[in-house]
Amino acid sequence: MSEKKLFGTNGIRGLVNVELTPEMAIKVGCAIGTFFGRKNLLVGHDARTSGTLFSKAVISGLMATGCNVFFAGMAPTPSLQFAVKNHKMDGGVIITASHNPPEYNGIKVIWSDGIETSHEQETEIENIYYQNKIVFAPWDKLGEARDLPGINDEYVQAIKTHVNQAKIAEKHFHVVIDAANSVGGLTAPPLLRELGCKITTINANIDGTFPGRLPEPRPENLTDLSSTVKAIGADMGVAFDGDADRSIFTDESGTIYWGDKTFAVVIKQFLLKNKGAKIVTPVSSSTLIKDTVDAYKGELIWTKVGSVTVSQKMKEVDAKLGGEENGGIFYGPHQAVRDGAMTTALLLNIMAETAMPLSKLVAEQPQYFIEKGKIECPDDKKEVVLQKIYEQVKGENISTIDGVKIWFSDSSAILIRPSGTENVFRLYAEAKNQTKALKLVEDYSSRLKKILETV
Repeated sequence: MSEKKLFGTNGIRGLVNVELTPEMAIKVGCAIGTFFGRKNLLVGHDARTSGTLFSKAVISGLMATGCNVFFAGMAPTPSLQFAVKNHKMDGGVIITASHNPPEYNGIKVIWSDGIETSHEQETEIENIYYQNKIVFAPWDKLGEARDLPGINDEYVQAIKTHVNQAKIAEKHFHVVIDAANSVGGLTAPPLLRELGCKITTINANIDGTFPGRLPEPRPENLTDLSSTVKAIGADMGVAFDGDADRSIFTDESGTIYWGDKTFAVVIKQFLLKNKGAKIVTPVSSSTLIKDTVDAYKGELIWTKVGSVTVSQKMKEVDAKLGGEENGGIFYGPHQAVRDGAMTTALLLNIMAETAMPLSKLVAEQPQYFIEKGKIECPDDKKEVVLQKIYEQVKGENISTIDGVKIWFSDSSAILIRPSGTENVFRLYAEAKNQTKALKLVEDYSSRLKKILETV
């Protein structure tokens, strides 16, 4: 791990036993425990092979600093976040690397409201870690550890209160769930069954090596989901990432949608019921989001990329809905965090209330084609490359909230930003036709490569 920054865009991440070691996890646990100061903290993990190892290491660090630990075991990230709030904990630690491949793991810190700690709070934890300001408890004031079972069921029951259960049950929807061999399989199937849906599961057995597919729900990873939906005539398919806070959907024909398209469906229905509501989204989101918020008279608030930033902004401005293009939707009435199962219930609710299939709900929207790319770039060159891109395009219609986003007169746009978790620049392009979107990714990838040759 870098000596400058422990936390990336979304918690601490690293290769197991290479960048993220048990020794480091114990020290991080001690730093988190010192930051909270002898409080009650919840700990849980996703399905990765190293989940138990790092949970135990972090718990040791927390107990050493006098924190009492409530261990919830294996659960989706949003289930653990809900439990922190529901059980009135002072905070929590989640062992997850979310969508990263199986050889990674990570540590995420949660505040008492269930939302990830702010970047300012993360800096405080980093300072304790690097400046060795850890405060150990005396031998007779060590923290205690106990199990906290049943949180996944509490989470499922809470989601049901936010939708019209009877209306969904009437429709007898058939849904295919691709749980990525991870924790989404612990909550989504029981939730949908209790909502009266028929379910078919794929990749539902828990296996931290992720044999079915990689944990990031990208279209190229979801061909099995798409073909299953088509083969059995299901109404919808949903795929979760490794910790089930993100969900990507297919309609009844097996067409896979980027997160923007389903987020826009949710925005429309939300604004029809909540006139003038604030909608929070990062600059990586499609112009479709702006179009939808404008059309239904909401107030759009752009942020930097990262779920922590979206959650913190929702808290700051008291917004009840947020979303990202990667399939993360934050439904404030339940909790202002990404939540794959909550999103699934919301979409089923909309399909039931409008009596429309997902394909029709998406077809109503302005159509944009989104293409993505990435270019390898060493961490220490990111800043200078970004500055050079900015100098090349500063005459255009741009935003520099996070990286550089350029809007063109034909409604196309491209966002170029350094990743907070990997040594890459990410490119997100959109246009009214696919050829233009692909060309934007191609053109700006080539510009980035040329700049990299000179720095």
